[in-house]
Amino acid sequence: MNKYFKLLTAIIIGAIGGFGFYYFVGCNAGTCMITSKPINSTTYGAFIGLIWYLPDFWTKKGIK
Repeated sequence: MNKYFKLLTAIIIGAIGGFGFYYFVGCNAGTCMITSKPINSTTYGAFIGLIWYLPDFWTKKGIK
């Protein structure tokens, strides 16, 4: 259960980072694919959080 909690935490931190990037940097013209809408940047950030944590997740699970 602890490893899934860490995985979920990494995804949530990535999502917060993605939304923060939208909020603070963003794209005023609306032509940027990722930063023009908050849902896009939040989803992208969650995906980056997942990718960031997956190698550690698989190693601890004993697959690698």
